Amino acid sequence: MKNYMAPMEGVTNWVYRNAYHDCFYPMDKYFTPFITAKPNKRLSSKEIKEISPDTNGNLPVIPQILTNNAEDFIKTAHIFRDEYGHKEVNLNLGCPSGTVTAKGKGAGFLGEPDKLDRFLDEIFKGTDMEISIKTRVGTDYEEDWERLLDIYAKYPVKELIIHPRLLKDHYKGTPRYELFQNAQEKLTVPLGYNGDIFSVEAYQEIRVKFPDADSFMYGRGVIARPYLLDEIMRTGGNKENFNRQETYKQKMRQFHDRIYHDYQEYLSGERNVLFRMKELWSYMAPGFTNYAKYLKKIKKSQHFGDYEAAVMSLFGEQEII
Repeated sequence: MKNYMAPMEGVTNWVYRNAYHDCFYPMDKYFTPFITAKPNKRLSSKEIKEISPDTNGNLPVIPQILTNNAEDFIKTAHIFRDEYGHKEVNLNLGCPSGTVTAKGKGAGFLGEPDKLDRFLDEIFKGTDMEISIKTRVGTDYEEDWERLLDIYAKYPVKELIIHPRLLKDHYKGTPRYELFQNAQEKLTVPLGYNGDIFSVEAYQEIRVKFPDADSFMYGRGVIARPYLLDEIMRTGGNKENFNRQETYKQKMRQFHDRIYHDYQEYLSGERNVLFRMKELWSYMAPGFTNYAKYLKKIKKSQHFGDYEAAVMSLFGEQEII
């Protein structure tokens, strides 16, 4: 069973991934936030950093592409292959953001199954790379899933990573577990599970439901609790890659300091660095006891000194839940 880090725009970038990989139990694959494929695509400096070996080192990074145009997908995938050495790309059919789905991309593409079928036919014929897909199970109705499964069954998908929610669900309600089960019964390609793994208990419940899943992808759960996979592996009796003298709190401090330092090297100005750190703390702070007043101080900070004092107080006065 393999572990993957889900892509989240503005959070799981190359700075975050490198710090995570060095501080916590490492993932088997890290998927980049989506890169939009366009005609005559030229990668921006930000996009290059996301996929380049110069910034990612030996991390197993998989570039993710967002598009509904086959020609644009193929050209972008070949840039990743020819210029940066990637052998696998991932197609984003899961993003529920309205700005994305309104253009018929991400999970919005699932609402046009005939067009999606033609698209997949073209990219699998035109791309001599491994193609994995991250998908939801439809747009508005569970019945959509049967048609989508018929389509996915036609192609040599490297791995189908399924978030078993509809587009209309966004991240609300209980995942539609029975639809993941339907995929296991109908498809022969490797299947990964994604969605609502926020705790060891949640992981164990899903593991019992789907013992044959090939991989588990962690998104919001591991961003909120970066030590989550450490917990899962310890509970499972895997002592590899652990330093028993380190507490999760120490690991969190090391992780924070690494990201904070790297952003100061990479970004210009206090405002840009603090914007990134505040966004990260909006996920991580609830993992501490009595966090509210500390998070408020972190979000109000305008300068490094104020920010560092607030963070030091949080780590010094509160504990990891």
